[in-house]
Amino acid sequence: MLQRVVRSTVIDAPIERVWAVLRDFNSHDRWHDVVAESRIEGGERSDQVGCVRSFTLQDGHRIREQLLTLDDREYRSTYTIVEATVPLQRYVATVTLRPVTDAGATFWHWESTFDTPPGRERELRDMVAQGVYEAGFANLRRHLAGAADLRGGAAPMPVALPLAARRVVVAAYGGADVLRGEAFDAPPPGPGEVRVRQRAIGVNYLDVYLRRGFIPAMLPLPGVPGMEAAGSVIDVGPGVHGVSAGDRVAYLGPRAGAYASVRNVPADWLLRLPAAVDDDSAAATLLKGVTADYLLRDLGRIGRGTRLLVHAAAGGVGLLLCAGAARLGARVIGTVSTDEKARLARAQGCDEVIVTRDYRFADAVQRLAGGADVIVDGLGDAARDENLAALAARGHWISLGQASGALQALDPDALLAKSASFSRPVVFAYMATREERQARAQRVWDALADGTLGRPLIERHALDAAAQAHRRLEQRATAGALVLVA
Repeated sequence: MLQRVVRSTVIDAPIERVWAVLRDFNSHDRWHDVVAESRIEGGERSDQVGCVRSFTLQDGHRIREQLLTLDDREYRSTYTIVEATVPLQRYVATVTLRPVTDAGATFWHWESTFDTPPGRERELRDMVAQGVYEAGFANLRRHLAGAADLRGGAAPMPVALPLAARRVVVAAYGGADVLRGEAFDAPPPGPGEVRVRQRAIGVNYLDVYLRRGFIPAMLPLPGVPGMEAAGSVIDVGPGVHGVSAGDRVAYLGPRAGAYASVRNVPADWLLRLPAAVDDDSAAATLLKGVTADYLLRDLGRIGRGTRLLVHAAAGGVGLLLCAGAARLGARVIGTVSTDEKARLARAQGCDEVIVTRDYRFADAVQRLAGGADVIVDGLGDAARDENLAALAARGHWISLGQASGALQALDPDALLAKSASFSRPVVFAYMATREERQARAQRVWDALADGTLGRPLIERHALDAAAQAHRRLEQRATAGALVLVA
């Protein structure tokens, strides 16, 4: 007869802290006193769906269990017994966590179904309910509280432990194939740091430049790319105040390292996420939104009647620039590579869209608008002469990137004929203080929350598929933003 055991409890700890322990399929010999020792077979990761853990109980019984599902968004895992000396047949169990939001605690629901030999139903049902589930609740509470070693030792167990995690590493500069996923132990946060469980990681063309070795100081080898991510705080290091485990956060920082499922970052980088902004939108929009903010408000000084030329107008930054400039009353002209991208750009506020794959657009800009007062350019050297030709008198050319190749040194006399100006800004200079970061990010969150900015078009890739995401970005095959899901 099929048995069902259900037990629930509340753990006085934030959900991210509880989940950090339970998602590790090989952690139970460190916190559950019924388990003597455990290992993951075949050298697989302990969070790899399909991995098998082989463990021995204190009473000598041996069990092999397989991880069937692991969902970091729903805080849920499912596993099954594949072999055991305990007579539990067709055993399938599910662990589910839910936040107790007004108390900073975690609701833990644990249930299973299984068959038993005739006459042993109650015995085995009680064993699972009391010896495994209820004892497990008590054991994990002690573990999280840093109680004495459950094996009887006197030394306290540390609360902050290394966590099994994944990251993407660049060992040598080059093409997308140099991006390699690997397992690592994410250390506890140091002084002034916060450890973040990252659920969504923004992919930007800056990551491509770092991978190619264009800015080696920003990505020394071996290094982990990525400048922004969103997720939840796992724990905080000494000296950190005003942020707690379980807080939803995003960050954008001047040091690479975001391509990871867990990362330690300075607490000063963190930006709180409002409930109306989901993780994917935050990771897809933060760097691009802050970039659009300073370009429109500070550097470009876009206003009513400004003639703005936006290259890659259907890209992540491009769509935000088109929408923001249209709201400010500018006349927006965009360049894109396909008719489909042209439709996207028009939908976001582009008055005119030029479809070109050979970087020829200057004649069309002059014909449509008499030249551009401001050009936002991420194309690089292939568009150099066309940008100069597309500028209006007293126009300003803003070089954001070099997708077609590094921009060659610009002769100042090339700007003289039109009394034009040129700038090469870096986003971090426009968010150098905590106050600037907070103010610019808040404008992005407000625009997303109130619908001023529609939910961004997002293309998602698994963290270990970062190379595929980079290839699509370099091939100009994407529209909107790219996000890695950890």
